[in-house]
Amino acid sequence: MTSLNSLKRMTLRKEMRVGRGGKRGKTAGRGTKGQNARAGRKKRPEMRDIIKKLPKRRGYGKNRGRSVDGSKLDAVAISLDRLEKLFESGAEVSSKILAEKGAISARTMPPVKIVGTGSLSKKLSLKGVAVSASARLAIEKAGGTIA
Repeated sequence: MTSLNSLKRMTLRKEMRVGRGGKRGKTAGRGTKGQNARAGRKKRPEMRDIIKKLPKRRGYGKNRGRSVDGSKLDAVAISLDRLEKLFESGAEVSSKILAEKGAISARTMPPVKIVGTGSLSKKLSLKGVAVSASARLAIEKAGGTIA
């Protein structure tokens, strides 16, 4: 025959309601005064107030304009003086050749733009390179071509 100490409980115990009399006394396990001691206590999340004060859509990252492509490299400006020093008359100028000569990074191969700083006396043929208006005039005046 089974004894009382081996019986299993068939139902769950009634949940204890804190602060409703009983054996808890004084603060009923709720600590001290204030919002935390009250019934239905709900503290507003502190981080929410901080986040709400931050300005929206400024700067870089996910707040940057959707039309901006961050992976696209900026063009490297190369002056006419630099072309004068790097190339002989009649030479062909392209991004690949500029990288071989060490004028731009061969690893990243950024886009190149020739700017009209300085003067050019050699006849050069440019291919696949952006050219400013003043540089275009100087290159064509020297007898060069731009493709």
